Amino acid sequence: MTGCDPNPQKFRGPLLDLNPVSLYKNRMYGWTGNILHINLTTRNFQVETPGIDFYKKYLGGKGMGGYYLRKCATLPFDHPNMVVSLFTGPLVATIAPTSGRGHLVSKSPLTGLVGDASLGGKLPTQLKRAGWDGMVITGKSNYPVGIEICDSRVNICRADHLWGLDTQQVHDALSPKKAGLGCIGPAGENGVKFASITVDQHHAAGRAGLGLCLGVKKLKYLLVKGNGHTRVKDPSGLKEAREEIIRLTAAAPALMGQYGFSSLGTGAVYDLMDNRRMMPTDNFSATRFDRAAQLNAAAYSKAYSPKKHGCRGCHILCKKIGQKIDRNINKEIDRENGTNTTQVTMPEFETMSHFTALIGCADTDLVVEANDRCNRYGMDTVSAAVTLAARREITGQNYTRESLLSLLDDMALNQGEGILLNQGSVVYAKAMGQPKAAMAVKGMELPAYDPRGAYGMALGYALSTRGGCHLRAYPISHEIFRKPVATDRFSFSGKARIIKIAEDFNAVVDSLTACKFIFFAAGLEEYAKAYTAVTGETSSAQDLVLIGERIYYNERIINALNGFDARDDNLPQRFFEEPGTSGNQIKIPPIDRAQFLEARKKYYGIRGLDPSGRPLRSKSETLGLEWNNL
Repeated sequence: MTGCDPNPQKFRGPLLDLNPVSLYKNRMYGWTGNILHINLTTRNFQVETPGIDFYKKYLGGKGMGGYYLRKCATLPFDHPNMVVSLFTGPLVATIAPTSGRGHLVSKSPLTGLVGDASLGGKLPTQLKRAGWDGMVITGKSNYPVGIEICDSRVNICRADHLWGLDTQQVHDALSPKKAGLGCIGPAGENGVKFASITVDQHHAAGRAGLGLCLGVKKLKYLLVKGNGHTRVKDPSGLKEAREEIIRLTAAAPALMGQYGFSSLGTGAVYDLMDNRRMMPTDNFSATRFDRAAQLNAAAYSKAYSPKKHGCRGCHILCKKIGQKIDRNINKEIDRENGTNTTQVTMPEFETMSHFTALIGCADTDLVVEANDRCNRYGMDTVSAAVTLAARREITGQNYTRESLLSLLDDMALNQGEGILLNQGSVVYAKAMGQPKAAMAVKGMELPAYDPRGAYGMALGYALSTRGGCHLRAYPISHEIFRKPVATDRFSFSGKARIIKIAEDFNAVVDSLTACKFIFFAAGLEEYAKAYTAVTGETSSAQDLVLIGERIYYNERIINALNGFDARDDNLPQRFFEEPGTSGNQIKIPPIDRAQFLEARKKYYGIRGLDPSGRPLRSKSETLGLEWNNL
């Protein structure tokens, strides 16, 4: 898509071509007032125009995605009536810092839980500028298709020629230029339970298997270009809020310092986890990797000379794009040394850690190659690495470069050992007769923070509504980064309330939308000012947190409707039985199970759940949520 006058010869499917005036007549401040519904079975389009009360209740992003998921919560992920939604938020396509994000929501093929992912790149901003707060996709196509949107013009296009291509090849074929592109690779086509969606080459909606949600609908890509603008009620107030956030960010070493995210990317955390003795090693059987000092972000920076890259509207630019020497393919010529190079997305912290310490690898070039291969296939690196770590523990086989890359190929192409491995660590370990080797919560593989080194993280993992996820509450911020205040990482004291508040907080962040990293510096107070300035709806930080509580409680209801309760709010037994790797005057004992259960019990009370972790009718009604007679 090169502009808003696409060649009609390329479109063979149904077309929605609205009068732009009718599309924009419902426009509010902050929101466009339009939600696009697409049914891939019937090829029907509908435009929904909710009132302001709906927007104030759910905001956008994660909140609105959860609202539509609730309507079909008990259906299988591959049912034709299951929704896949992508929503922006009121701050998207404004000057609010880090607001160029969106949120994908469906039912996770990996867990059976709420499946969602925050995504960056240009796609959310372009969708908002095209006049849509979001889209809700249902149905299944009988053949591969893509959805192309250019302002009020929406097309369902045949994509047979793209089926089987990796995400880089799709990007090259479509040449999106200023448009935003999200697509799946072979993993999403071939039934990989942790398939991802790649956005604009360098960004991934990685966790929960959302790539497979598109794959079962035969939806290969989303391509969006918009030329509109978000209406802002109080531009000067938004500018003031922006300036406050920028000032706070500039003073935050974790973000803008020499060793912060802007300089080194999220890999800046690698040394910190090594130092704190909480780097998951050898499938979480240890918490320190003795070769970690040579595998940190500085090592990648020296080897690949990465350039800064980021989401639309972000000044932190935590994404790094490096130069990989390639002597076999005639790529861009590096004039300095005469070798051939090609751009490659540098691994994020989770990938750096799990493809080294977790599986016993000390080859940074192999980590970069594995990361690039997963991105091209459209496959979550965290789940892939944890599943491979389980295999290594069960079989006793170490990985060579050839065997590791071959297994990634097999996973994505659904062949050989990959047929079982691509179902995730829980299915694999159970099939191999060693279910305890699966380091997952509710079916989702754990990220690169060992919970024995941070008890808030232990509680956050267990309680997360999407399974083993560090981002629902992100207790690392106060337990490790000591923001906004430091807490004792080896204590459950006060953690139940902290986790609950943080879950509500982050639900708001993913609904406005913004990036969680900015909150190492700024607070919801500054973003409440931005929200008020954009929408004209007077709101405080506490008002927004209450909306976040509604959004998060709705997810607990969705999961309860699918049979999840306290039995699932748990951790792998290893963490209660085996110590981590003590040293450097730091002792890493097993987690005390009695203390963990007491903290979980306190959380249930604070969250408004019954003793079995299930939602209460009284709490649901207080939050303005429907009750399903659970």
